[in-house]
Amino acid sequence: MRRFVRENSLTLAFGLAFLLALVGQALAGWADFDNHLATDGLQQVGFLAYLASSDFAVDVAENWQSEYLQFFLFVFATVWLVQRGSPESKEPHKAGTESDAEQKTGRHADEGSPRWAGVAGWRGGVYSRSLGSVMALLFLLSWLAQSIAGTAAYDEQQLRDLQDPIAWHQYVASADFWSRTLQNWQSEFLAVASMAVLSIYLRQRGSPESKPVGASHDATGVEG
Repeated sequence: MRRFVRENSLTLAFGLAFLLALVGQALAGWADFDNHLATDGLQQVGFLAYLASSDFAVDVAENWQSEYLQFFLFVFATVWLVQRGSPESKEPHKAGTESDAEQKTGRHADEGSPRWAGVAGWRGGVYSRSLGSVMALLFLLSWLAQSIAGTAAYDEQQLRDLQDPIAWHQYVASADFWSRTLQNWQSEFLAVASMAVLSIYLRQRGSPESKPVGASHDATGVEG
């Protein structure tokens, strides 16, 4: 067990942090939601009822979709785009999908390669793009969940204000939806760009996200 924890400590630590943050968000969101209900003279709801509400669902989903969009775009963009001096980038001359020998695919796969890496045809093609494809799928699913939950939450507020609810396609084209969406997207894009640039000149000793402390600023694709 101790070995398992040590060898999977990164995933376990962030998984635990995720659960704690989610619980914290749920408790804070519940309190804020009930405050708004009280202000409007409406009956407050219990914690479990809030967890099942569209308000909680849309708040969670809109953050998930922006995160998965960030990773999806970053995975695909770094195939072709480079940043000289950044450990987050490949070396400029390696831009592109690279050769089978460099990627250890097909007849170049070795004993430790995943089984589908050495398979030709559609299975090898799917596996060679599986990370970006799954990130894209998770983004689309969380975006869909956000739009559906957002429609329900928006319509609930419309009814409280004695106004007509709207359909899903109307909400997706609304300012409320795109305000929620773009405020998350812009922060994700800024974070990725900042990491790519700052890692050229700054270091974090021992981190694979940083170059070795003594590496030159021009060193690209080198991790510590």
